Amino acid sequence: MPRISESTVRRLSHYYRALAEVEAEGGDVISSQRLAEREGTTPAQVRKDLSHFGSFGRRGLGYNVAHLRREIRRILGLDRRWRVAVVGAGHIGAALLGYRGFSAQGFDVVAVFDNDPQRIGQVLGAVQVRDVAELRAAAAAEAFDIGVVATPPPTAQAVADLLVSVGVSAILNFAPRKLFIPARVALRNVDLTMALENLSFALTPARGSRRRRAQD
Repeated sequence: MPRISESTVRRLSHYYRALAEVEAEGGDVISSQRLAEREGTTPAQVRKDLSHFGSFGRRGLGYNVAHLRREIRRILGLDRRWRVAVVGAGHIGAALLGYRGFSAQGFDVVAVFDNDPQRIGQVLGAVQVRDVAELRAAAAAEAFDIGVVATPPPTAQAVADLLVSVGVSAILNFAPRKLFIPARVALRNVDLTMALENLSFALTPARGSRRRRAQD
């Protein structure tokens, strides 16, 4: 299989959610045209994305909604359970622990760690906060698949290094800084501040037009 781009994987996630909505509405069959319209892309793009993984529909008939949703679930790896460890029990970590949707998608948050004595011992969701000094021993006993970095920026790299050293295969980073990890470990960043900065830029008049007016 050729390398699949991140944009393709993101669209697969969108298709997966759209198919869930169609199924909830009682739909049995969907065309590439209708799926594309729901996700703001083109029928050709939908067909191209799906063709990387096989043939799922019939020309002129479309896709069976339940079958395609099961296949995309399998492609995304959501047909198994993933063990997740969160490092950082502050506002972001607590919010993640309180969200119930992860379990429904196959992500089991089984551990949370922090270095703040006031947080250690608290229960977030159904998980008790443990001292980050216990993470290495906990990983040896529980084999985490995914690590979540929800710490302040100054400690994020050290936490990522620790997660890599205990064998996690993927890291989700909420700290607003760049992390450096081995290529063998998948990394995804969720930078809320950067997203707001991008929106701020979108709402700000073009600097070029201001510069031209200043020179006139």
